[in-house]
Amino acid sequence: MSRFLPRLVLINFLLTLFLNADAQYIQQLRGTVVDQVLQQPLAGATVSIPILGKQSISDTNGVFRFQQIPVGVYKLVISYTGFKEATVDNIIVNAGKATVLTIPMEAWVKVEQEFVVRANSRKNKPLNEMSTVSARAFSVDETQRYAAAVNDPLRMATAFPGVLAADDGNNAIIIRGNSPAGLLWRMEGLDIPNPNHFSTPGSSGGGISILSSQLLSNSDFVTAAFAAEYGNALSGVFDLHLRKGNNEKREYSFQAGVLGLNAAVEGPFSKKYKGSYLINYRYSTLELLNKAGVLPDNAGTNFSDLSYNIYLPTSKLGNFSLFGFTGWSGQIFKAKMDSTKWEESSDRHPFDFLSNTRMNGMTHSISLGNKATLKTAIGQSFTRTKYLEQYVESNYSITDNYKDQLDNSKFTANTMLQYKLSNQLNFRAGIIMNWISYNYKTSFREHKNDPLIEWINNKGNTATQQAYMQWQYKPSNRIVFNAGLHYLRLSLNKSYAVEPRFSARYTINAKQNISLGYGSHSQIQTLGVYFAKVPDGNGDTTLANKNLGFTKARHYVLSHQIRLSKQLLLKTEFYYQQLTNVPVSTKDSSTFSTLNLMGDFVTEPLKNEGKGANYGVEISLERYLQDNFYLTLSNSFYQSKYTAYDKVERNTRFNGNYIITFIAGKEYVSKRKSRTFGINIKTIYAGGLRTTPIDLAASRQNGYTVFKDLEAYSLQNEPYFRTDLRFSLKWNRLHHTSTLSLDFQNVTNRLNVFNQWYDDEEQKIVTQYQTGLIPVLNYKIEF
Repeated sequence: MSRFLPRLVLINFLLTLFLNADAQYIQQLRGTVVDQVLQQPLAGATVSIPILGKQSISDTNGVFRFQQIPVGVYKLVISYTGFKEATVDNIIVNAGKATVLTIPMEAWVKVEQEFVVRANSRKNKPLNEMSTVSARAFSVDETQRYAAAVNDPLRMATAFPGVLAADDGNNAIIIRGNSPAGLLWRMEGLDIPNPNHFSTPGSSGGGISILSSQLLSNSDFVTAAFAAEYGNALSGVFDLHLRKGNNEKREYSFQAGVLGLNAAVEGPFSKKYKGSYLINYRYSTLELLNKAGVLPDNAGTNFSDLSYNIYLPTSKLGNFSLFGFTGWSGQIFKAKMDSTKWEESSDRHPFDFLSNTRMNGMTHSISLGNKATLKTAIGQSFTRTKYLEQYVESNYSITDNYKDQLDNSKFTANTMLQYKLSNQLNFRAGIIMNWISYNYKTSFREHKNDPLIEWINNKGNTATQQAYMQWQYKPSNRIVFNAGLHYLRLSLNKSYAVEPRFSARYTINAKQNISLGYGSHSQIQTLGVYFAKVPDGNGDTTLANKNLGFTKARHYVLSHQIRLSKQLLLKTEFYYQQLTNVPVSTKDSSTFSTLNLMGDFVTEPLKNEGKGANYGVEISLERYLQDNFYLTLSNSFYQSKYTAYDKVERNTRFNGNYIITFIAGKEYVSKRKSRTFGINIKTIYAGGLRTTPIDLAASRQNGYTVFKDLEAYSLQNEPYFRTDLRFSLKWNRLHHTSTLSLDFQNVTNRLNVFNQWYDDEEQKIVTQYQTGLIPVLNYKIEF
């Protein structure tokens, strides 16, 4: 103990010096107050900062402004006649950039004497007012503050109840026992392709997010019983919103770290125009190290991305925006042509992988009087995945094992009408159209010595159509009802679904409420599944899966939350998800079901005759950020089952049974608020994912992995345990703010099991483990 004492004294001395060597800096705080339903500006709202005793009145455009505010963390209180008083906590003002907010206000239905319901009664209240259950808003600050979130919405979401990472080396997430493939991504009202580097068809995650935290604004994350406007999803929804650039002053941001080099710029087009631009570019640090010769020359990982948001308001024609992102990513491995250096079978399998994603969109919104808003959006996206895996024979000749190129182009158009009939009744309706072009080619060997077979070769066009309508009725301030319908159709085989949705919330008193929800949901299969070529018995092939229907689910949710104190919330949520029409293999003894897929295509014949169920309870205790401290303890206990063509119920691959997550953070702020030292922790303890036993004797005989299919997912991996730590130093100077952060991912270096296979080189079963300790250093400056 004595040898550590001098170090502790030194750390304490340096921390004290850091926090006390202080000066005061100022910055601007401004924003816009809007009606929550119509998103129209509210003129004459009173915005105050109680701790400073300052007030501002919003102008005709709903804009309020505080000049020369000392840097620090503030609470705003907003009042407006006919609307519930709103408070916004933990508004961070830094010297480097002006803080610009959009504050929605909820209209009063009628004044009730029993108690006053304030708009801040839910700190994480969804931005979409029609998302009543299993939904929460998340902030950009959370993607930056949580340990090991590294500005990634998916990695941040693992801090929420019922959410678990499918793989530490990938950001795909398991929500309530569902396959990661069931997640929907939406941006600015448009459905978008998977916005992650190193993604594959049918997946919802990848190695790292393409999206920059510089562009993201507060957004919604939904895990069940989705509002009627969300379709073609089974497990969850990320409804992302983008931040507008500063329309009064040009600002810059630069980051350098393990994950890449970032540069961002934002500002106005002119002093007389309220439009703005925001652009971010990132280049992989790994690629720079590769080019510098620091990393091995027979392997490489690279990625880069560009994202932007351009806001173009007009005085009479409404507001336009242009937004988009492009991500380029790839990996390569070259086998060494020396058999003495082959230690395992993967050393003989060179590969070249490419994954590119592009999305560009335009939105237009216009007020139709003081009762309605019309929002229209169009977008064009393109994805390309290309993979070549080869095998080096003993004589060093090279043969192809797997090769594909999968191109997908989509044009999207949608429009939504929001009509506010009264403070009690709101109506929303819209249509979503997708025109899809595809070109898929896939060939591979099923096993080591099998011939290379072309399984998919199809080029063409198809379309999907979606329509929805939903109502919100508030008979009083205590009660909210939401009801709606969603329609989904695939032109390829004329499959369609009509999906009713319903939710309600009753506010018992000022401290607690109860909610329930029901939703019928459907999801189209990954397009390549429809084009798998299957022998027809006459020497030819047929597209046996072309007429597959949608996978369907019915979600039931019951939720209760009670405020134990001003900042402490206890929430309990019960859920049951009934899955039907699930594609399963047509072989009588097969245990295959698409519910166990992470993504990618299936090339065997399938039928919609499977089913499944996910059910459980989530209990979370959350202390909101106050006095520079936050804490959340969440517990999820669940079952995830499936039934294949053989009619036997089994555990799904993702049935871990429990997830216990603890997150906490503390910030130490200097006297004049210009310097901050932060410590954040996240710990996850969860049941291991399921796996199928390997038949070692049969594997040795055949030279490849042979599973005991009848015992599918009967084994469970060891419990998953991981602790992440984050240390950060932020300091303000005149006109700029710097942040130095160090994340320790998996600080205990726990090697959690990922999967197993038979290695023919070693003649044994090999266990692959997930990533160990990874330090992630990052420096950011804003000015």
